[in-house]
Amino acid sequence: MTAKEIRQSFKDYFESKNHKIVPSAPMVIKDDPTLMFTNAGMNQFKDIILGNVPIQYPRVADSQKCLRVSGKHNDLEEVGHDTYHHTMFEMLGNWSFGDYFKAEAIAWAWEYLTEVLKLDKGRFYVTVFEGSEKEGLMRDDEAAAIWEKFVPKDRILNGNKKDNFWEMGDTGPCGPCSEIHIDLRSDEERAAIDGKTLVNKDNPLVIEIWNNVFMQYNRKADGTLEPLPNKVIDTGMGFERLCMAVQGKKSNYDTDVFTPIIKEIEKITGYEYTV
Repeated sequence: MTAKEIRQSFKDYFESKNHKIVPSAPMVIKDDPTLMFTNAGMNQFKDIILGNVPIQYPRVADSQKCLRVSGKHNDLEEVGHDTYHHTMFEMLGNWSFGDYFKAEAIAWAWEYLTEVLKLDKGRFYVTVFEGSEKEGLMRDDEAAAIWEKFVPKDRILNGNKKDNFWEMGDTGPCGPCSEIHIDLRSDEERAAIDGKTLVNKDNPLVIEIWNNVFMQYNRKADGTLEPLPNKVIDTGMGFERLCMAVQGKKSNYDTDVFTPIIKEIEKITGYEYTV
């Protein structure tokens, strides 16, 4: 599948699940003093999530252009040092505003990856929020129990607050999340080292591909958490990383998201691109 076909397949899949497909919002944000750039797919839905504006569509999906060069989510220092971070990237996402929640979000993510895209089920690991005593938050046993229907229990890993409690910024909507990681190493490498020991350890071929956020809270200015008016599903999948997995590449830059641009630069400069 080409990158264009992969993007469309995501939209088609969630449209079949009664999601309204909406366009990408502008990357430069004009009406939110807490953010300069769109850094996640949920930015354009922030007022809906907070209950400030009415819900027009309870289910939404899109591919959002994001920029992460400052603030809480800043990938600027990573670019050029690895094969899977970008300052500007696309995020595939599906949302539920007070409609479905964890069970459907997890089941559909698994179905899309393994049945629609036919990715190898044996290459996946998932994480769930381990809880935070300081915040008075328990482990997400609910998400773990749902995942047990799809993956072996030893592939369901606990994740800390940094990795498995998603927050847009210092204030605003937030909640526990469940990441899906894929192991793209060779069979020999996988046999030598168990992939679960490499999850969230900056291995370029054992990477997070999709994050399912179960948004339940609003972080107030004093740091306290208050329940949101409606529970929200907010998922984000790295489009470039997904293309790498589907196209059998070892780097995002070797997918057809980037190769046409790289070839044109080679032609203009007379220099060959090498890793």
